Amino acid sequence: MKIVGLTGGIGSGKTTVAKMFSKLGVPVYIADVEAKKLTNSSKVIHRKLIKLLGEEAYSGESLNRAFVAEKIFNDRGLLDSVNKIIHPKVAAHFKKWASKQHTSYVIKEAAILFENGSYKECDTVILVTAPKPIRIERILARDKISKAEIEQRMDNQWSDEDKIQLADIVINNIDLEATKKRVEEVHKTLLFKAS
Repeated sequence: MKIVGLTGGIGSGKTTVAKMFSKLGVPVYIADVEAKKLTNSSKVIHRKLIKLLGEEAYSGESLNRAFVAEKIFNDRGLLDSVNKIIHPKVAAHFKKWASKQHTSYVIKEAAILFENGSYKECDTVILVTAPKPIRIERILARDKISKAEIEQRMDNQWSDEDKIQLADIVINNIDLEATKKRVEEVHKTLLFKAS
């Protein structure tokens, strides 16, 4: 079974593309969703994040997301430290999940696949792109954050230009129908490569 990484900057539409693959019957692992679950369920992550960020990192058993986001998005060193606590657990969880799938390929959707080096564990990497103004517009419509916060988060991710050099396949996600057609083409290619 092949492992296909799916990534893209914030607002690129990688989750939309992941849902399109899912509708085609491909098992999709959404790393951000699983990371959120693990930050609440893993005692190891809980203990390490409190040691790093203080008691305020958690509110009861749940991660205090607003507090953590405020701390890490202004401090790249702290962001890296948090990622080093969470990402190995997510990687182990993904491996366990993938071993239970029975398809030609699975998709691991992760925002920072290149930034954390996990793209090296993928057989193929798909990058979802969209022009920056469209991405900002999408995030403003979706999330309750300011344009300045969006740009700050974008600055913490690699540029599309840097990612394109490492990606095997690029899906430019501007028009939904065109994106859907492209996903179907890519799916056929991946099935052929896996057979």
